[in-house]
Amino acid sequence: MSAEKYLQKIQAIIEKIQKTQMKKILKAAELMAEAIASGGRVYLFGSGHSVIPVMDVFPRYGSFVGFYPLYDPRLMWTNVIGPGGARELLWIERKEGYAKVFLQSYSLESRDVIIVFSHGGRNAAPIEVALEAKARGLKVISVSSHKNMKVSKPSHSSGKFLAQVADVAIDNCVPPEDALVDVGRPEKIAAGSTVAAVSVAMALVAETGALLARQGKLTPTFVSPNVPGIAPDHNDRVYRAFTEFYYNRPVNTEK
Repeated sequence: MSAEKYLQKIQAIIEKIQKTQMKKILKAAELMAEAIASGGRVYLFGSGHSVIPVMDVFPRYGSFVGFYPLYDPRLMWTNVIGPGGARELLWIERKEGYAKVFLQSYSLESRDVIIVFSHGGRNAAPIEVALEAKARGLKVISVSSHKNMKVSKPSHSSGKFLAQVADVAIDNCVPPEDALVDVGRPEKIAAGSTVAAVSVAMALVAETGALLARQGKLTPTFVSPNVPGIAPDHNDRVYRAFTEFYYNRPVNTEK
């Protein structure tokens, strides 16, 4: 059955991530915990379907204040064709120069960290977000397909893939074509990169939170109201903490 085949392939991808990428995941989590503990932020960026792990990290039950998703509706499809459609999104995603303009709206600081998700790791938007963040002194974590670097050429004028820009480059262990299931046609179906990226993202949330908890610095956590014993206004306090930190950011004392 193709459904079972897909689940088997996804399971194999997750197992490969666990076997080959844990050192990088642990290193990335250390950078993230250090940023949040010092009053910094962990920004998240993705375009196209790679916005899904960004949306899933925060606000989300089981996550905590310190994560700052960077959303750009022009890089997220809200339609299939026409305004907000895939054709338009892909054109902007590949247009050099746009990402730097987009980031002008955010006060990135050297104590911050950014995670950039991009399965292919070739398009201008994720690469330029990573380059601009590095230029501002941030540590950059990437989640992309490293196999893609072996079978394709860079499309950005820098001559680099996203993983080659990052300080910590995590491989999503998904094949370049993304789709996993052969149904007897040249093109496969059923993509794997979203499940892989969200799994990596949640592993990073888990490890970062554990590190902060051991230091006594875990920030307010977004919790399902179905959890017994949780106060009715618990998540209102999370929203307030996020808002306070967003608008009253602690002064950066770095030299």
